[in-house]
Amino acid sequence: MPRTTDHSPIPGPTGATDPPGPTGTPRTTEVELRIGGMTCASCAARVEKRLNRMDGVRATVNYATEKAKVSYSTEIQVADLIATVERTGYTAEEPTPPRPAPLETPADPHKAPEGPEDPEGPEAAADAPELASYRRRFTVSALLAVPVILLSMIPALQFDNWQWLALTLASPVVVWGGLPFHRAAFTNLRHGAATMDTLVSVGTLAAYAWSLWALFLGDAGMAGMRDDFEFTVSRVDGASQIYFEVASGVVTFILLGRYLEARAKRRAGAALRALMELGAKDVAVLRDGREVRVPVGRLAVGDRFVVRPGEKIATDGTVVEGASAVDAAMLTGESVPVDVTVGDAVTGATVNTAGRLVVEATRIGADTRLARMAQLVADAQNGKAEVQRLADRVSAVFVPAVIVLAVATFGLWLGATDDTVAAFTASVAVLIIACPCALGLATPTALMVGTGRGAQLGILIKGPEVLESTRRIDTVVLDKTGTVTTGSMTLQRVYVTEGADEEQVLRLAGAVEHASEHPVARAIALGAEERLGRLPEAEEFQNVPGRGVHGRVRGHEVVVGRLAEQAVALPAGLARAKDEAERDGRTAVVVAWDGVARGVLAVADAVKETSAEAVRELRALGLTPVLLTGDNRAVAEAVAQAVGIDQVIAEVLPEDKVETVRRLQRDGRCVAMVGDGVNDAAALAVADLGLAMGTGTDAAIEAGDLTLVRGDLRVAADAIRLSRRTLATIKGNLAWAFGYNVAALPLAAAGLLNPMIAGAAMAFSSVFVVTNSLRLRTFR
Repeated sequence: MPRTTDHSPIPGPTGATDPPGPTGTPRTTEVELRIGGMTCASCAARVEKRLNRMDGVRATVNYATEKAKVSYSTEIQVADLIATVERTGYTAEEPTPPRPAPLETPADPHKAPEGPEDPEGPEAAADAPELASYRRRFTVSALLAVPVILLSMIPALQFDNWQWLALTLASPVVVWGGLPFHRAAFTNLRHGAATMDTLVSVGTLAAYAWSLWALFLGDAGMAGMRDDFEFTVSRVDGASQIYFEVASGVVTFILLGRYLEARAKRRAGAALRALMELGAKDVAVLRDGREVRVPVGRLAVGDRFVVRPGEKIATDGTVVEGASAVDAAMLTGESVPVDVTVGDAVTGATVNTAGRLVVEATRIGADTRLARMAQLVADAQNGKAEVQRLADRVSAVFVPAVIVLAVATFGLWLGATDDTVAAFTASVAVLIIACPCALGLATPTALMVGTGRGAQLGILIKGPEVLESTRRIDTVVLDKTGTVTTGSMTLQRVYVTEGADEEQVLRLAGAVEHASEHPVARAIALGAEERLGRLPEAEEFQNVPGRGVHGRVRGHEVVVGRLAEQAVALPAGLARAKDEAERDGRTAVVVAWDGVARGVLAVADAVKETSAEAVRELRALGLTPVLLTGDNRAVAEAVAQAVGIDQVIAEVLPEDKVETVRRLQRDGRCVAMVGDGVNDAAALAVADLGLAMGTGTDAAIEAGDLTLVRGDLRVAADAIRLSRRTLATIKGNLAWAFGYNVAALPLAAAGLLNPMIAGAAMAFSSVFVVTNSLRLRTFR
């Protein structure tokens, strides 16, 4: 189904048509079409070029994923897009809509929920016939071609009239085995185009036709004829030269390459298919006090559903009953389950590991976090990096250029040597070896594997152009609150006067603060509960805004905050403790009861346990970390010292964060920004690379180039490493693809490559590129 363009963040909605522009420009809609019949990068370039010629259409065609992502004016119909693709000589179809969900059934609490019907997803199932076809054609062709190759290469095996057996065995290989190439070449010819299939078809049919001529009209059909295999061209009598081993061998090698390539492409997209299949299939919904098991597609916002231990949470929601630990490893890569209780948000596709939960659905379908993650990964895989656009431009003109080169090679050899056989052999080698497939696969396969692996690790790469940004950055600006720190106040330290009991100070202060809603009060109350357990009740509680609280606890008149400072004198020891806490950037809270100051509590936004390690990893990548915060300098420098950051920019207003990033850029730095708040969104957008913490606000996630699903700063270093490694893989692939053609074409034109060896080399160049990309699956 077509979807309207959407720029909502995780986990926002996915369908809002762009509003008309101020001058009444038409709204645009997006659709993803599955393209059939493409066999190389030239095919993808042709389809993309033809679609982009349509008024109001912007299209990107990806050879590796076999998809076209099309943005088009709502005045155009999807049928028009499909018709344009078909006129180009290929097929196009929309993704298959989901089947209607079955009716509800009473839930059986002892029955496990059903798993996915197709673990690899509908697209993988659609690929199966193509794989089976290539496997079948290759198997039959190999069985027939091997004897032909052996007979042609080893004179000792050549019995009288062996050439007629070679004809009998080679003919099915060339005609039936090579049928996909001949059919595609004919289709392209009808549309005035040439692709890699044209090269293979023309080359193999030319070798086969020459052999038929030599057999029936020349001397090659005579009994006792002997042939000798040469890696290079040689001067022989053309009437006695046959090329059945070239025709059948090239078809067999290329069929093997196509099969391995198709299988590897399926593996490359496995991570995205696995992500899409993570969700639960059905769910036990509470209806009129009883559980009814329904398909997930029938859930509505506000429905309450039951999640038992071991079951997946059906959709994003809020816990309304129960407590448990939730394993989110499949979404965030975090191996430690997270404790949840009433009021906590939970994410669809995560696993309930312990107690029974009742969850109220807050987001369903395409609005869920899982759906948005899958869409981000899919969009990134369908995009193109700048280096890939260069490869596409080269591929678009490559095949016609090779045909011209093959004709020129034939003419030059014929003119220089007057040897038709040598001229023919060299020109066929040029046709067969010059496959642009490796160029077309170099970027998209690496991008597919890299983004898929990132999704498994909780790293969402929004587009291929992001990869090129990661290579250039030299400075990383870290927002403090929620990024380097937890973003919530916690009790850090308790100071007491001589003779006072620390537990009593904490118990009495926690009891009074428990009734307050102030963040500092909540931090004190929570810290006291964690250390001492249940706290006593406070009586006669009173909150004085901006000054503190007081109340009666177990017969003591307790005062906490500035009220205590004003009511009693601080002993010298507590005064020093208060100054020390404030120098360290902490909030110091005085505790007194019965008219005597007894202690000072130090509260601060705690530094995340992993932040110091993350900073070390960022430095190891050659980046200079900078701490950016609106907090006062004492707090900022205390945090920076704790994690190992030397440069601190403090007391910055939210609207000034953008100017801070721009100032660093004007100083010649290439800046990455890591943040999580609404006030970070503009800075994330302005930075050369924006990394948004997935635990932060939707605005920040939308503005970032990379989304870190976990709230762990170490993932920022992992994201940059993965992006750089993916980019390095792309460049390595392109270097191989360009280098292969640059080196191989002159060798073939010079007559130094037998056409069959050329065919094998061409086929395995594509396999090498895809296999090299698959190494990204091992990224840790």
